[in-house]
Amino acid sequence: MVTTARKSVMTAEQRKVIFASSLGTVFEWYDFYLYGALAEIIARQFFSGLDAGSAFVFALLAFAAGFLVRPFGALLFGRLGDMIGRKYTFLVTIVIMGLSTFIVGFLPSYASIGVAAPIILIALRMLQGLALGGEYGGAAVYVAEHAPHGKRGAYTAWLQTTATLGLLLSLLVILGVRTAIGEAAFADWGWRIPFALSIVLLAVSVYIRLSLNESPAFEKIKAKGKTSRAPLAESFGQWKNLKVVMLALVGLAAGQAAVWYLGHFYALFFLTQTLKVDGATAHILVACSLILATPFFVVFGTLSDKIGRKPIIMAGCLLAALTYFPAFTALTRAANPDLAAAQARNKVTVTADPRECSFQFNPTGTARFTSSCDIAKQVLAGASVSYDNLAAPAGAVARIKIGELDIASYSAQGLSAEQTRKKEAEFKKRVADDLKIAGYPAKADPARMNKVKVTAILFYLVLLVAMVYGPIAAMLVELFPTRIRYTSMSLPYHIGNGWFGGLLPTTAFAIVAQTGNMYSGLWYPVVIAGITFVVGMLFLKETKDVDIYAND
Repeated sequence: MVTTARKSVMTAEQRKVIFASSLGTVFEWYDFYLYGALAEIIARQFFSGLDAGSAFVFALLAFAAGFLVRPFGALLFGRLGDMIGRKYTFLVTIVIMGLSTFIVGFLPSYASIGVAAPIILIALRMLQGLALGGEYGGAAVYVAEHAPHGKRGAYTAWLQTTATLGLLLSLLVILGVRTAIGEAAFADWGWRIPFALSIVLLAVSVYIRLSLNESPAFEKIKAKGKTSRAPLAESFGQWKNLKVVMLALVGLAAGQAAVWYLGHFYALFFLTQTLKVDGATAHILVACSLILATPFFVVFGTLSDKIGRKPIIMAGCLLAALTYFPAFTALTRAANPDLAAAQARNKVTVTADPRECSFQFNPTGTARFTSSCDIAKQVLAGASVSYDNLAAPAGAVARIKIGELDIASYSAQGLSAEQTRKKEAEFKKRVADDLKIAGYPAKADPARMNKVKVTAILFYLVLLVAMVYGPIAAMLVELFPTRIRYTSMSLPYHIGNGWFGGLLPTTAFAIVAQTGNMYSGLWYPVVIAGITFVVGMLFLKETKDVDIYAND
């Protein structure tokens, strides 16, 4: 039975504690997402030894490195949080995060120290990911364990806004610095300022978190001597809990992560890399959509206290799976109507011997494409042109067809370095000239862009994020007992968000590079969201009425 104390409205002191926790988390997400928002510039600064396309993908891989280690951070800090407490554990995580970000602001570029630059950068990204792996679980558990029964969805939803607000803060700081010093200076050295400023945010966050009290639920089990001595063994060594962890991953966190990272990051990268919208405009439009959609995290979290967590999260996954393709098609028409018109009027095809065509994903830049098929695809990929693949007879030279214009590719096999450079320059110029004749724009025209429609589409994508993300912290907390809650909920969340979600931009762009179709990368989030919907609907139980103190 739920006690009267836990039914009562939260006190002013409790609200202050939760606000402080959430504010610190905003700063932590700001640190983490600076890198993602500046991926294009970081590619030039730290991976300049690669071609432009590979440099960007490799920058995304470095971004993904932080996500890959998040589950390990969940295990390390989750164990500490269940053994010694929530407060001190996520105090440590924010210090690691802040210092790792601050150092990036002063890290020499590839031009200065060579290959050591990307190696150090990736190491710092991994430290950030490790810390974030312990951050979210601690903050979510901390807030939920302070919340009155029947209001966990509403209270934890405020925490759920922190990731979006952190991203928004990073975008606003980037826009402010960009506007103040100009695009050229920002690309050269100004991009370091947002990273350096994180030391101020770190100081504020540490000060706030030092004022927090320990979670009342943890204090209760600690007073009774019921804290876990081996949270990892209890969480994952016993089938009754392990099966819940697995269900939380596949039926909840994986789909949520795919929807979250598409709405926040892939949409931004799609605007800048594929649709050729200038960086400042893209960031402003994304920032507007985030401002408009952020209140809905709290709306859906509060609604989940009334109708349940499951129906809202599952509806978000289903809508994502059904509408991503038409949404991104509409985004192309609104953001770069000239490109959409050119694609409809003059389709691009590559006709080649399939045996000549290699896998186009070249993150290390070490692969040297010499066949006529690979050269044709590389040139089109470099121009962000979407194309279809057609099979040619064995041994035939690959050909690019742009509407009625036909261009023969060439083989670089047996050519000297000088001959290769000359042929490459001639071929790229011919392709660029024919694309221009066919109406393909070099970049999006701001005057023809329907900014209201673009913002509306981006708002819809973030609204889906709010549906799946707003209620999820409360649901994850309610799935596990207090003594192992930090560890048990952190692992599925961070495998889902660190691996399924964090790898989404890299995986999606790799799919696009291989298929040539700029929309084919959407299959990744569509399939993941679809799997989560099916598994969640069949096996996931509603948790909104669970008493999280019942077994303490």
